[in-house]
Amino acid sequence: MQSLLSLCAAQVTRQQRLACRALGSLPRELYPALFRAAFMEGRTLVLQALVQTWPFPCLSFRQLLPQLQRMGWPERPRKESVQAVILALLAAPRRKSSSRRPQLRVLDMTGFLDASCGQDPTTMSMWARSVTVARTCLSAQTQARAAQRLAKRRKLEPQAPATSPVEVHTDLLVNRTSYNVLKEALQTSTYGPLRLRCRDLWAEELSGPSTVTLLELLDPVCLRQVDLRFNNLGLSGLCTVVPHMAKFTHLLSLKLQYSNVDVRRLTAETEGSFQRFVSAIGQLRCLKELNMGSSRLSGRLHQLLSSLQGPLESLELPFCALLPGDLSYLAQSIHAAHLKKLDLSGNKLSGDPLGPFQRLLKEASASLLCLDVTECQLMDVHLISTLPSLCCCTHLRYLGLYGNPLASAGVKTLLEHSKVLSELQLVVHPVPVDCYKDLPWPPSSASLLEGAVDEEKLASVQAELRQSLQAIQRHNVLWTMDIYGHNSLDYFSLL
Repeated sequence: MQSLLSLCAAQVTRQQRLACRALGSLPRELYPALFRAAFMEGRTLVLQALVQTWPFPCLSFRQLLPQLQRMGWPERPRKESVQAVILALLAAPRRKSSSRRPQLRVLDMTGFLDASCGQDPTTMSMWARSVTVARTCLSAQTQARAAQRLAKRRKLEPQAPATSPVEVHTDLLVNRTSYNVLKEALQTSTYGPLRLRCRDLWAEELSGPSTVTLLELLDPVCLRQVDLRFNNLGLSGLCTVVPHMAKFTHLLSLKLQYSNVDVRRLTAETEGSFQRFVSAIGQLRCLKELNMGSSRLSGRLHQLLSSLQGPLESLELPFCALLPGDLSYLAQSIHAAHLKKLDLSGNKLSGDPLGPFQRLLKEASASLLCLDVTECQLMDVHLISTLPSLCCCTHLRYLGLYGNPLASAGVKTLLEHSKVLSELQLVVHPVPVDCYKDLPWPPSSASLLEGAVDEEKLASVQAELRQSLQAIQRHNVLWTMDIYGHNSLDYFSLL
């Protein structure tokens, strides 16, 4: 339910031109409410006037629009609203009176991800936001240079800028298409009227040298996360890129998914590259999250993680071909007792790895909030023997089990035991194997994804699960088979 202040702000912003003229006489305490109303309703004229006369040093999306970050919020940031805020930085203030002189020094646009809005044309993707912000920074610099040239032609003394530079804090998604404009914006932002500051960097399909160039241009204090996806760098490329991250004193998260790393058959040369990579990782003093997705780390996990100077709180190792010895090391390491998020998807956890995996769960039980063991070849017998360890994780919020050959009996047993997990919010479970038609045994991951399902039997099992949830009074827990509609919790949301 909206507050009276929100309702009044929405009413005021409907008459945009009148609202813009009235801003000079309104108390500055009303600006946040007016901004929220204008942003959500797409009142672009009001938004621009608010930004141009903003009476506070900081305008933060995350503080002003916290509802956009909550799970289940029905709306996403409108494209026109985001564009209006960005482009407002280029225009001269509408009011130059001392009572409403703009005070804005920091525009913080961090925190808006692309989840669930990629196909919605009314929203603005992270890639589009990155490009728009970069072009705005370049346009601001062009305007400033033009003003200086005009003053010089008129033989006037160069005038000091009317306002101090504004820092634009944002998350950047860069690929080959947008690389040049982002690079140019970062190069000029050190002395332009708009200073681009990156908090989280996503770089897709970039070469090692291009990635290094970007890293060299980023502010060493602001960067919090680097996510290099689908860059195919290999060990030699990582040895080139990762050492340039040591200067980022607040870097908490490093994700190196699909980097084409395989340590199972190292030559003398690639062994040296692996050692240099391990050494470079060890120089990241504040690292709390590491994702090595699809790297083949068989038998070498201890070398990689023992180089770190402090314990990790999030470790993602999907499809890393881990061996029982890797899990045994992890269970005994300093990291285990601090893990909030653990992703072991795509690694075999049945058979010999099962015991080390269960010990790891016990060691992580006091801190673990998010566990993903999708496609780990876990059957009912493995799950049932793991339940005592799993139920020790009393703070667990997310459990991913999709793609495991579990029968309906195993899923029901898990649900019954989950009543002790009082903080559990979301369970992504597989289609039970007894709900398939003619499933080969043992089933492969492909057959579980592509096999024909007996819809009538599956509906019956789902109804039983709903009844069981009602019986243990856990209506707030979502049990679903939709692996794409619900993402596991982001590490930073767990802090």
